[in-house]
Amino acid sequence: MIDDEIRARAEALLNAARTAGVTVVTCESCTGGLIGAALTAIPGSSDVVDGGFITYANPAKMRLGVPEALLAAHGAVSEPVARAMAEAARERGGAAPDLVSVAVTGVAGPGGGSADKPVGLVHFAAAGAGATVHRERRFGDIGRDAVRKASVLEALNLLDGLISRE
Repeated sequence: MIDDEIRARAEALLNAARTAGVTVVTCESCTGGLIGAALTAIPGSSDVVDGGFITYANPAKMRLGVPEALLAAHGAVSEPVARAMAEAARERGGAAPDLVSVAVTGVAGPGGGSADKPVGLVHFAAAGAGATVHRERRFGDIGRDAVRKASVLEALNLLDGLISRE
């Protein structure tokens, strides 16, 4: 799953984080740890990667700090939950001014989609000391592996954009 494209993107992100003097924490649902795996596949990443959380199921999201009421009101695959995941991961990581987080929650498929939340819908959020940003992508029913790969790349891009602003 960590192909040359993901490896190159992860390496660029790590270099940007080093330049900016920030560390990274991840919070992943539909990617199941692939963002963290991509970052830590790069030798020397321990100077930038603080850690990560895999919050695949709602109880794990709640243990991290995502409010149950938020999950009930919006569902796990939503902007409010993605934002809450990113903020909770950053908080659990110590919320230091130099800590940034990225979170992803979506429907990778092949099942699990609905009319409102189809397969390929993924919500991303990245949180830093100054802001939390969100992005929604609808990759379509392109296959589970393709949705997850596209999600890893999108998460790395979103985090890079936040680091550039920090």
